[in-house]
Amino acid sequence: MKYIQAKFILCAMLAVSPMFVSAQAIDWNETDSLVSEKDPMVQVAFRKVAQKDLLGGVSVVNVEELTKKNYNTYSLDNMQGYVGGWNGNSLWGMDGDNAGYLVLVDGVPRDANNVMPSEIAQISFLKGAQAVVLYGSKAAKGAVVITTKRGNVEGLNVSVRANTGFHVAKAFPEYLGSAEYMTLYNEALLNDDPSANLRYTAEQIYNHGSGVNPYRYPNMNYYSSDYVKKAYNRSEVTAEITGGGKRARFYSNVSYYSNGDFLDFGEAKNNRTDRFNVRGNVDVNINSFINAYINANATFYDSKSAKGDYWNVASTARPNFPENAAPLIPLDMIDPNATDAWELLGTTSNIIGGKYFLSGTRANATNAFADSYAAGSSKWTSRQFQFDAGVDVNLNKVLKGLSFNAMFAVDYATSYSTSFDNKYAVFVPTWSNYGGKDVIVALSKEGNDERPGTQNVGGSTDKQTIAFTGQFNYQNTFNKNHNVSAMLIANGYQQTVSAQYHRISNANLALQAGYNYQQRYYADFSAALIHSAKLAKGHRQALSPSVTLGWRLSNENFLKDSPVVDDLLLSVSGSILNQDIDLVMGDNEFYLYESVWTQNDGYAWYDGPAGKYTISTRGQNSDLSFIKRKEFSANLKTSLWNRLITADASFFINSMEGYLINQPTFYPSHLNTGYPAASFMAVLNYNNNKRVGFDFNINANKRFGDVDLSLGVAGTYYDTKITKRDEIYDDTYRYREGRSVDGVWGLQSAGLFQSKEEIESSPEQKLGSTVQPGDIKYVDQNGDNVIDDKDEVFLGKGGWYGAPFTFGINFTAKWKSLTFFVLGTGNFGAYGLKNSSYYWVDGDDKYSAIVRNRWTPETAATATYPRLSARSSSNNFRASDYWLYKTDRFDLAKVQITYDLPKRILRNTFINELSAYVSGANLLTISKERKHMEMNVGSAPQSRFYNIGVKAVF
Repeated sequence: MKYIQAKFILCAMLAVSPMFVSAQAIDWNETDSLVSEKDPMVQVAFRKVAQKDLLGGVSVVNVEELTKKNYNTYSLDNMQGYVGGWNGNSLWGMDGDNAGYLVLVDGVPRDANNVMPSEIAQISFLKGAQAVVLYGSKAAKGAVVITTKRGNVEGLNVSVRANTGFHVAKAFPEYLGSAEYMTLYNEALLNDDPSANLRYTAEQIYNHGSGVNPYRYPNMNYYSSDYVKKAYNRSEVTAEITGGGKRARFYSNVSYYSNGDFLDFGEAKNNRTDRFNVRGNVDVNINSFINAYINANATFYDSKSAKGDYWNVASTARPNFPENAAPLIPLDMIDPNATDAWELLGTTSNIIGGKYFLSGTRANATNAFADSYAAGSSKWTSRQFQFDAGVDVNLNKVLKGLSFNAMFAVDYATSYSTSFDNKYAVFVPTWSNYGGKDVIVALSKEGNDERPGTQNVGGSTDKQTIAFTGQFNYQNTFNKNHNVSAMLIANGYQQTVSAQYHRISNANLALQAGYNYQQRYYADFSAALIHSAKLAKGHRQALSPSVTLGWRLSNENFLKDSPVVDDLLLSVSGSILNQDIDLVMGDNEFYLYESVWTQNDGYAWYDGPAGKYTISTRGQNSDLSFIKRKEFSANLKTSLWNRLITADASFFINSMEGYLINQPTFYPSHLNTGYPAASFMAVLNYNNNKRVGFDFNINANKRFGDVDLSLGVAGTYYDTKITKRDEIYDDTYRYREGRSVDGVWGLQSAGLFQSKEEIESSPEQKLGSTVQPGDIKYVDQNGDNVIDDKDEVFLGKGGWYGAPFTFGINFTAKWKSLTFFVLGTGNFGAYGLKNSSYYWVDGDDKYSAIVRNRWTPETAATATYPRLSARSSSNNFRASDYWLYKTDRFDLAKVQITYDLPKRILRNTFINELSAYVSGANLLTISKERKHMEMNVGSAPQSRFYNIGVKAVF
C-alpha cells in the first residue's frame, strides 16, 4: 500500500508542478557543436565534468542540439557518425559473446529503445576502462549514459513536434516462378541420378507457366503487390512543456507514434505498432543547501499482428504449392451443378470477400494466406513504468566543498500477448475440364472452422529493477591553483526477471580521487570494490583500480601564446577491471565452481533406484575467479585556430583475460569420457583475447558571410587477436591463437569440378554428400589426400562486434533560416558468408534467382553457382571462401533540410518559433555487395524512410 501511495504522490507532483513554477524564459542555444557551449558539462560516471577537463575515453553527443537539424526515431541511431569509439554495436569492439555495454538512462539501467530522441539532452559514450570503473562489473565493456531533458528555462515554454513519413521497401528477394522451378527441380533429380523418374511432366510445367488457370496450376509470388505494399506510414506527435524559476523547475514530454506494416491482405492489413509515452521530472530547491528531484516515465506499447509467419513462409514456400490448389480460389470456379461441393461450402463462414474459399490439400491444410484471413490475430502488449528520485545536500557547513547525493529508483516492465486463436477448414478441389474450361466438380474438407471467441493470454514476462546510489563528493580549490576532487560511492542495482531464478545484480563500493594543478597537470585515481554471487565464497570480491595522468600542453610557456593551438590535452590511463558478465558456460552462469553429479539409466552398481548409476559431469574449482580487462589507453584532445578545428583521439590496448573453459586439453583424457558422458574436469579461467585500436573525432566550424558551415568526421579502428587458447591441433594453420577473435573459418575452394575424371584425380572430399561434376572443389591444406574439417583455414574477420574500421561524416550548412544536414556512415574490413536459404538451396528448398547461374555441362565455363541437387548437398553448403564476401559499404544515412520561419513574421502571434523540415533516411548504399546487403530473407524488407515534420514553440 505504501508503494502505491508513493507512486500516486509522485504522479500528482508531476501533474501539478506547472502551476507552481513561474519565471522568465530564455533563448535556446543554437550552436552546431556536439556539446553545448552554454552548458559544457559532460555526464560521466556519477558526476558531471567540464568538457575541457575530460581526460579521455569519453565521447559525447548533444542530442538536444542535434535534433534541431536531424530528426531521428531511435536514441542511438547512427551515433557512429558523430563520435569515435562507438561503431553501432559496441564500444572499442568490446561486445562479448554473452553481454555487452551497459545502458544507463538517468543513472538507472534501462533499455535504449525505450527513450526517444525528443526526450534526450545528452548521450555520453564511456569507452575507456578508466571511464567505467566506478560502475563496477556490469559496465566492464563500456557504458552508454543517456541523460534526459530537464526544466532549465525560466517561464513557461511549450513546443509541439509532428512528423509523418513513409517507409519504402528497398528490395525484395527474387524467386523463380512455378514453371522455371519445376524445370530446374527435374534437372536436380537428373543431376543426382540420370535414371531418376522426373517429378513434373512437360504438360504440368506448361500449365503452370502459361497462366491458363492460376488456381489449378498456381504460380505464387509472395512478394506480389496483391499481398505486399511498397510503403507504409509512420506518424508521430510530441509535446514538451518546460519551465521554472529559482525554486523549482519542471519538464514534461508526451509523445505518441504509430507504425504500419508492409502486408496488405486479411487481418495483416491491420498490423500496427503504437507507442504512447509520458515522461516528466521536477527539480526543487528545498532550501539553500538541499535540492531534490523526481523523475517518472510511463510507456505503453501495443503491437497487433495477424497469425502466422508470412515472411518466413515467403522465403520457403515453393511457388507451385500446394499442388492443384491455390490458397484462395474463386467460387465461380465451382461447377454450378456440383451440389455436394456447394453444400460442403455452406459449412464454413470463411468466404473471403464473398468471392473466394480457402483451399489446400490434405498435406497442406494450412497456409500463410488462410492464417491471415481466418486464424485470428494477436496483440503484444508492453507496459513500462520508471520512477527515480534523488536528493543533493550541500555540506559546506560541515566541510567546505563537501556534498552528499543519493538516488533511489524502481522500474517495472511487463509484457504479454493476447490472441484469438481460430481454427479453419480448407477445401481440397477435384478438377475437371469441360469444353476446354477447368471447373471444380467436387470438394473435400480438411479441418473445421472453430471460433471460440476466447481471448487467450500467454507469453507473460516481467522485469523489476531496483537501483540505489549514495555518494559523498568533495571538490575544493586551494591557493587558487590546487584543484581537488573526490567521491566515495555505494552503488548497486538488482533486476528480477520472470522465469529466471537468480536475480541480476551489480553491487560495488567505489572511490574516486582527482587532482589538477592550474588545470595543467592532472592525476586521477578511481577504484571499485565489486561483488559477484557467481563465484565461491572467499572469491566474490575484487578490487578494480584505474590511474589516469593528464598534461595540458597548451598551458605551458612554449604553447601558451600560440596562434594555432587553443587547447591541447594529453592523458594516459592504466586500468584493471574485474568483470563477471562473461562468467557463463552455455545456459549456466551460477555455481560453475561446484562439482555436478547426476544419475543416468543403465546397468551398474546399485545406487538406490534399480538400474541407475551415478556419474560426475563436472569437477569442482573453488578458485574460479573474475575475468579481467587490463587496459592501457592514451588520449589527445585539441582545439586549433580559435576553435576552427576541434579534435579528440584515443589509442587503446586491452586484454580480456580468464575466459572460461570446461574441458582443458592439459588435463589427463581419462578424466573425461564419452560413454558414459562423464567428466571430472572443472571449469577454469584460461582463454585470453587482445584488442588494439584507435578512434578519432574531428570537427571544423567556419562562417562565410551569412553561411555557417560545420563538418565532422569520426572513426574507429580496432584489431582483435586471440592471445591464449586451450586447443590442440595437428596442423599449425588450424590454431586460433594469434588469429582474430571474430575470425571466419572455412575451406578454401578451387572452383567447381568439371568432370568425373577430375574428381577421381583429386583428394577425396569426405564432407557428407557424394561429389559429382558441378560441386565445389576444395584445397587439401595438410596434404593427407582427404578433404574434411581439418582443411579449414582462416578466411577473414567477421566483424561480429562491428567492422574493424567504422567511420562517419556529417556536414551542416546554415544560411539565414535554412539548414542543410547530411550524414554518411561506412564500415570496412569485415567479411561475411552468403549462407541464408536464398543461397544454400538443395532438397525440396525454394529456388531463388541465384540458381540461374548454376553449373550444367553447357555452362561449365561461366557458371557461378554449383549444380542443383534434390538431395542434401553438405559438400557445397558449408563455410568456405566460395560464399565469402566483403561487407564493405558506405551509406548515405540521412539528409534533412530545415526551414525556420523568421521570428519577425511571428512577432504578433502566439507562436514564438516555427520550423518545418523534410528528411530522408537510409537513402543510398554504395557497395559491391549492395544488392545482397539490402535484401532481407525470412523477414520484413529493409526500407528507406521519407519524412516531413513541423515544430512549433509557444
